[in-house]
Amino acid sequence: MHEVVSAAVIADDASRVAELALAEDGARDVTSAVTIPADAHGVAQLEAREVMVIAGTAWADAVVAACGLPPVKWSARDGDRIAADTVVGEVHGDLRALLRAERPLLNILQRACGVATMTRRYTDAVAGTSCRILHTRKTTPGLRLMEVAAVVAGGGELHRLDLAHAVMVKDNHWQGLTAAGRSLGDALDAARSIGVNALYVEVESEAQLREACAAGATRLLIDNQRVETVAAWTTLARTLALGIEIEATGGITLETLRQYADAGVDYISTGALTHSVRAVDLGLEVR
Repeated sequence: MHEVVSAAVIADDASRVAELALAEDGARDVTSAVTIPADAHGVAQLEAREVMVIAGTAWADAVVAACGLPPVKWSARDGDRIAADTVVGEVHGDLRALLRAERPLLNILQRACGVATMTRRYTDAVAGTSCRILHTRKTTPGLRLMEVAAVVAGGGELHRLDLAHAVMVKDNHWQGLTAAGRSLGDALDAARSIGVNALYVEVESEAQLREACAAGATRLLIDNQRVETVAAWTTLARTLALGIEIEATGGITLETLRQYADAGVDYISTGALTHSVRAVDLGLEVR
C-alpha cells in the first residue's frame, strides 16, 4: 500500500482517541472522589483472560498519559500471541487516576486485541500460500487507524486508509462512467495525470475484467464470485496484463478463505476483520 503511517501519525491519533474517550466520562469521577483518599496509590495489572493477539498499546499508552500516570510497563508487544491468564502490562500511580483510566483503557485494548486476534485467524488460514490478508474501510468511525494497526499486528497488511491516495472503481463508479458516456480508460488516464498510480478496479464480469486490464488497472478486485470463477479470471487477467495484482473480496468467510487463497489471488480483503469482531476478555485488576 502507498500510505506510510509514521510513529508520529500514530502518536497523534492515539492522543486524539484518548482525549475523546476520556471526555465521554465527564470532567470528574465523583465515585472515586468520595471513596478513594486523594493520596492513595495503586498497581493496576492488565490481564489477558483468554488466548489473544495483543494490539493497541500505543492507544492504551495515550489514555494512561492523559490521566497523568507513568507509562505502562508492557510484558508483550503488539503482534504477540498471548496465553490465557497472562499479565500483559502493569501501571503504578495515583489510584483515582488509575480508576479514571480503567474503562477507556480496556475499551481500546479489548477492541484492538479483538481485531488482531481475528486477523491472526485469517492469516493462519492462508499460511503457506502467497496470499495476503487486507482490511477494508469498514472500520469504526474515528478508530480507523487503531483498527488498521491492529490488523497489521495480527499479520494482515495495509489496503486503502482513505479515499485520497488510490483509485478504487466500484460498481457505482462503473455506473457513473456509463451514465456520463466515459470509459474506464478515461478515468484511469485522469488519475495518472494527477499523480495517482494505485489504480484498483472492482470487476463483476469478464467484460469488465478485460476492460480493466486494457485500461491499465494495477489491481483487480474480483467481487462476490465463486472460487472457480476467481481462479479462471485470475489466470485470464495475468495473460492480459503482466504483473497485475489480483484481490478477491466479497462474501469470503474464514471457512472458505483457504479455497480462495489456493485460487492464486495475491490478496483477500474482508470487512469481517473490523466491522463485527468480538472484544476479547481482558481485565484490569487494581491492587
